[in-house]
Amino acid sequence: MNECISIPFPCVKLDEKLNIVDFNSVYKNWNENINKTNAIFDIVPEFDVDRPKQFAVVGDKAYDLYTTHCEDFFNVVFVENPYLNGEGCLQSNILVGILLVDNSIEIQETMDEIRFPHFSAIIERKINDYFNNMGGLVRKFESGKYLFVLNKEMLKKLREDKFSIVEQIAKIEMGNDVPATLSIGIGMNGKTVNEDMAFARGALDLALGRGGNQIVIKESEDTYQFVGGDGQEVSQNSRVRARVKAYGLVELILSASDVIIMGHKNPDLDSLGSAAGIFAIANFYDKKCHIVLNNVTSGIKALYERLCDDGRYENVFINSEEAQKIIKRRTLLVVVDTHRPFLTECPELLNVARSIVMIDHHRKATGAIDNCALIYHEAYASSACEMVTEMLMYIKGIRLSRTEIEGLLAGITVDTKNFAFKTGIKTFEAAAYLKKNGADTISVRRLFKNSFDEYLARSEIIRTAEIIYGNMAISSLDESIQVDNPTVLIAQAADELLNIQGIEVSYVLCHYGNQINISARSLGKVNVQKLMEKLGGGGHQAGAAAQIEGVTMDEAVSLLKEKIEEYIEESE
Repeated sequence: MNECISIPFPCVKLDEKLNIVDFNSVYKNWNENINKTNAIFDIVPEFDVDRPKQFAVVGDKAYDLYTTHCEDFFNVVFVENPYLNGEGCLQSNILVGILLVDNSIEIQETMDEIRFPHFSAIIERKINDYFNNMGGLVRKFESGKYLFVLNKEMLKKLREDKFSIVEQIAKIEMGNDVPATLSIGIGMNGKTVNEDMAFARGALDLALGRGGNQIVIKESEDTYQFVGGDGQEVSQNSRVRARVKAYGLVELILSASDVIIMGHKNPDLDSLGSAAGIFAIANFYDKKCHIVLNNVTSGIKALYERLCDDGRYENVFINSEEAQKIIKRRTLLVVVDTHRPFLTECPELLNVARSIVMIDHHRKATGAIDNCALIYHEAYASSACEMVTEMLMYIKGIRLSRTEIEGLLAGITVDTKNFAFKTGIKTFEAAAYLKKNGADTISVRRLFKNSFDEYLARSEIIRTAEIIYGNMAISSLDESIQVDNPTVLIAQAADELLNIQGIEVSYVLCHYGNQINISARSLGKVNVQKLMEKLGGGGHQAGAAAQIEGVTMDEAVSLLKEKIEEYIEESE
């Protein structure tokens, strides 16, 4: 131990049983419990004598441990690591960000090719100036993609500035038909700079999954902050992505033993229609296929019955318990019209399936399904049926039944409110493809018919609506009124309330089991997705929903009004 006396760091001598038999004066002053400790494991529970260097947290500080073997004993030196805190995390005062001009392809397609390089150069200069003026470092590492590093203190300034770089870039006009939009992902508080970078990448993916044109800040493994995102989703008109996803899906189907498809709880026509489209693909390649369906709601009853009349759908529909019994090691699980595990018909399947495909059009939320073999997630798409129809266009020789075709068109129609909301070029191309292949619009319309009682209930919701802030309507379905599917009914009522002059936003509530369901709709000025996220829900800018457990209807309405007021204050 003599050689360790002069070391200016805590040092201990261990015998072959790793008990502490001696120590230097620095260690004596450093360890208050010196008389209570006789084994290294009392100080470092995970100590490994075979590792010359290892990391450990002692008290509230981080240390590097250096171990040397001297004949029949060991010397261990504790050297404080000034770069890590007591949790082993990097004591860093920086944040890492990735900035993407998310609609650059669309701009390039609509601009004079001579002007585009100059347009890109102006964007690059403004981005460089913006972050350099904050004392940061910024580098372009791909076309339209930038990496920046700032002091954490600058995040407050960015917030106060409301990320004005977004507006600066949007104002650039050089013959571009659409303004340039930015998506930014920021990562911080990781254990290492690499983890900060991973956080930034994840935040950017989430921003793009929510429609782009917004900022997402990831502060820890499961803590996110969202800024912006009130505009329309960034539309992508390129067909390349759909073609690649279609080929990828076919490859996964061919390599699978069988296919199980599931949508979300309380299924609608978009969920069932897209499931039928995927079934048609699996059937085309002679793969046994099942669709998980626990509840046939009034909204899908007509389509469900028509599918059941098709001989190919005999024994296709199964419940969650049956699905868990038949899933195999090589089963391909396809999730449609949702990306959140707890919303699926059978979340347990996600833990068992080795190969998962996820197809969804809702703005991405935290806690999405992970470990997917293929993800087709487009927030700009009108519906899951539109996305499935796009893929069908690239599968040569496939023929769908008339019911499947009309189910897909019904899904598009219901999610676009008769092609009034969230329609893009691809939406009409998908509808045209389905019409060309035999869809009858009158037959599709019959899938939407409501009973007389449901019509009266919807009328009562509209009659009793309360108008707040001059342009918002709030109403609820009286608990005494019994209908087959109250969640579908309140969604329809919320849509109809927007037809009233002066109403820009509508909220309709109903009892559903032991919870209160809320359906929210907007004409675009208010992002109801962000508002519903405050209540644990999600959706789109123009249509979203939430469920609140353990509250009365009056309490739910009060909570909703509180969140509306909070949203308005944040938007000012």
